[in-house]
Amino acid sequence: MKLKLLILLALTFPFCQKIVPQLKPNYPERFFQDSLTYIESSQMVATYGVVDPEEYQVGPGDKLFISISGVKEVSNYLLIDQEGWIYIPRVGGIDLTNSSLTEAKLRINDAILKYFKNVDIFVSLVDFRMIKVSLIGNVIKPTVFVLPANARLMDLFGEMKEIKETSDIRNIKIISRNGDIKRYDLLKFLRFGDFENNPNLLEGDAVLVDKIDKIVVISGEIIYPAIYEYCEGETVEDLIELAGGFTYKAREDTIEVVRFAKNGLSQFSSYYSYEQIQSSGVTIENKDQVMVRQIPEYLVDHYVEVKGYVRYPGWYKINKNSTTLKEIIGEAGGFLSEASLVDASVNRKMDVEESDPEFERLKTIPVENMTEDEYDYYKAKSRQHTGTVVVDFVKLFKDNDMKENIILRKNDFIEIPEKKDYIVMLGQLVTPGKIIYDSTLTIKDYIQLAGGFGWRAQEGDVRVIKAKTGEWIEADDVKKLNPGDAIWVPEDPPGPSFWEVFTDTLTVLAQVAAIVAASAAVVVATR
Repeated sequence: MKLKLLILLALTFPFCQKIVPQLKPNYPERFFQDSLTYIESSQMVATYGVVDPEEYQVGPGDKLFISISGVKEVSNYLLIDQEGWIYIPRVGGIDLTNSSLTEAKLRINDAILKYFKNVDIFVSLVDFRMIKVSLIGNVIKPTVFVLPANARLMDLFGEMKEIKETSDIRNIKIISRNGDIKRYDLLKFLRFGDFENNPNLLEGDAVLVDKIDKIVVISGEIIYPAIYEYCEGETVEDLIELAGGFTYKAREDTIEVVRFAKNGLSQFSSYYSYEQIQSSGVTIENKDQVMVRQIPEYLVDHYVEVKGYVRYPGWYKINKNSTTLKEIIGEAGGFLSEASLVDASVNRKMDVEESDPEFERLKTIPVENMTEDEYDYYKAKSRQHTGTVVVDFVKLFKDNDMKENIILRKNDFIEIPEKKDYIVMLGQLVTPGKIIYDSTLTIKDYIQLAGGFGWRAQEGDVRVIKAKTGEWIEADDVKKLNPGDAIWVPEDPPGPSFWEVFTDTLTVLAQVAAIVAASAAVVVATR
């Protein structure tokens, strides 16, 4: 029984681990490697221009140019040997172990002045040595890299794709050969160009990348809201600065910090103003969430667009909950003579668009596979103009019916199209096209003006497509034609071709012959 239990636990434990989701940092710099250009180590040269002599550590393989100018100039290109010494003719050996470039220059200068008087001394680094640096920890493959001696931490990460999604780049440790450990936040360099967090690498350094274990979250009105690696000792102010600071509409008087209780089972909220955060230095803890909310309705612009046949089309400012359709048309200079009030419309874009799952489902089904009700619903939804506000421009601007004078909202789109003073003739007509609208003419009159029915027209199945709604109506049910309406005469499907009739006839005759032959065989057999 115990053995079965152990086997069951062994089989289920790995799967249980995968079920629990892990939150991972998702700020933009996590994906910086996708856009980097990679080059071979042997091709790398100085990456940051002039070397900082205070920061650069000289070592075996560095080449120095040394000039001594007096009555006669003596100059040499000299290498630092593998023990860290440099030999200068007529001066001797100088120990440059563990020296910065500045310190090396001072030691060389002091040594030369012991043997030469009243001379000018010039010392310059002319070529870099190569160094070995190890990358270890939570990386794809621990590797030793050969880099130029002026390489920085970013050069190591920019040359390879060894970083995992779970690699912590905000708590990188650089372990020197003497055992000193220093921590660096590479994100601060990537985001701010902070060179203190992009140090020079030294011979034998081991760069240790840990696995992400702790995170913090900052959301809301922040330039870079995201999940970040947790850094010990970081404050809420530091995190806000790291995330790019506040947006222009951030509410700085009530910043919420959501934190787990010490038992790790419940959460509680604390609220601070940004001034309190700056003065008290609120420290971030693992799994904290910092929420910066928006000032309500702050700097929210309210504009509508008027397009089409008005005197001054364009964008117009409105006052929330007060500006009406009639006021805006007045500001736009009124309608031009070509404007169609019948076809004019107001379209409204909602902040949250409503979806229709049934319509989305029907779009995936062939029409021939739909039921009659499904097809009717599909046609109705297809003709629907999403966001159209019901308003009658004719009643409002001709009859002065103020019930139609709607209050506009931001981003409303008012379209005033050109008058459609014609009827569109479609389908099986002798001369289909557009015919000037005449309110006294009937459907039959328009068909006659279009030359009458074509030779394959279904004369009893004429339809009218209404310009305003897109609705299809049988000709007998149309009470009145309006400008822009279309009259459609469908085509009578062509009969079968001679070859189809011939082959079908042969098939039938063959089947009949087979039946006759079978019947005769049965009769013979019974005798």
